[in-house]
Amino acid sequence: MLDYDYDALREIGRIVALARDEMAKAVKPGMTTKELDAIGQRILEEEGAASAPITMYEFPGYTCISLNDVAAHGIPGDEVIQEGDIVNVDVSAVKDGYYADTGRTVIAGTAKSPQHERLVEVSLTSLEAGLSKVKAGVKVNQIGKAIYSDARKNGFTVIRNLAGHGLGRTLHGEPETISNYYSREENQLLKAGQVIAVETFISTKDEIVYQSEEDGWTLFTPNKSLVSQFEHTVIVTEDGYEVLTGSFR
Repeated sequence: MLDYDYDALREIGRIVALARDEMAKAVKPGMTTKELDAIGQRILEEEGAASAPITMYEFPGYTCISLNDVAAHGIPGDEVIQEGDIVNVDVSAVKDGYYADTGRTVIAGTAKSPQHERLVEVSLTSLEAGLSKVKAGVKVNQIGKAIYSDARKNGFTVIRNLAGHGLGRTLHGEPETISNYYSREENQLLKAGQVIAVETFISTKDEIVYQSEEDGWTLFTPNKSLVSQFEHTVIVTEDGYEVLTGSFR
């Protein structure tokens, strides 16, 4: 095992999962993304944790809240959540020098179409497919291969320039990328005790996102394709993994 305080990792995993789920439950049409972010802020502060995006990158929000065709890094603000919006909350935080990262997507109110409901469901099943490959001795790229296969068989695709990552004492560590598709370069072997964030970015069509020139943060699809994301932080074990940010089902 690596030289980590695994109890500290479990604690920060619990905290970000609590914030994620409370935010997801609170999503409703008519509220602003800043109001939703305030829920995450309150929970992190009550639990003695600090927002990782603020701590590491001076991000203008305690959490990332991304709607519809925004795949990641959506800035909380005055935008009002509308009926049927696809809402992703991504919460990462640090406590006692340890980081955890998690995300979840929900639909505000009633979905606009069955495809939208299916998109959210497949982003979760794809995460489960990727996690099923996690154990010591497996190549990192087997995670992305499984994610991509599940997305494609269900009629969706993946965002290729967003990925999961290693973490622990930093928000982004080794491996630097855990892609949502098979990447030949990602041939490192997972090690027992390693901490990784596996996340899916499942799209209705587009496979690349671009950064907003206006705010320098928001990552959006060029053709308004919708994106759904789920993410867990896990500890790699000899025969599988331990989820630090449970649960979704």
